[in-house]
Amino acid sequence: MIQRHTIFQNSLMTALLDGIYDGEMTIGDILSKGNFGLGTFDALDGEMLILDGVCHQLTSDGKARIADLDQRTPFTVVTNFVPRIRVDAPRGMRRAELSEFVDSLEPSRNYFYAVRITGRFAEVVTRTVAKQEKPYRPMSEAVGDDTEHHFTNISGTIGGFRTPSYAKGIGIPGCHVHFLDDAHEKGGHVLDYTIDKAIIELCPGTDMELHLPVTAAFQGGNLSPEDLDEQLHTTEIKD
Repeated sequence: MIQRHTIFQNSLMTALLDGIYDGEMTIGDILSKGNFGLGTFDALDGEMLILDGVCHQLTSDGKARIADLDQRTPFTVVTNFVPRIRVDAPRGMRRAELSEFVDSLEPSRNYFYAVRITGRFAEVVTRTVAKQEKPYRPMSEAVGDDTEHHFTNISGTIGGFRTPSYAKGIGIPGCHVHFLDDAHEKGGHVLDYTIDKAIIELCPGTDMELHLPVTAAFQGGNLSPEDLDEQLHTTEIKD
């Protein structure tokens, strides 16, 4: 039996793709909407991972810091995480295999899911885009400056959201996750990982609260690009 649960989203993924990198909402605003989530910061200044009500900024050098409450964000997805499904992650699985395994755990692919994987990883590969300068470039160009980081034998948390394909453009279809190590010192946007020993937790989301900016940049943005699939692949998968 699915229980109703709300996910809050600030802006659209297609707004980020279009280079709309300045946000209305502060981190303080976002934390009032949930204790778990991800996103980015103004000017694409690092990746965001919110765990247990604390917002972490994962910077382009692979390091992590606690974000200030008055920092702003152009794109964020958050919820109050309630683990409805909890299983051991199969040892040795990489991201693509584990994604299929998680699919098998979901009661339906037609809902949103917050996902948290906590434990030890044989390897985690991340990337973080560098802070951008105005005039902002589209995200497909901005990610050309990003840096990959390879972490081995590391304990931490991979957290994010699984978005159904019908919501493509609102969010990122499939699984969008970020990583933070247990010491809260390093992390980034996850490209791949290999499980050593970890727990998978899922929180189904049936209700979406969508906050659209009223900025001039958003009002004038191209939010329905014809090459949406290509842009999402370039910016989020990077293979």
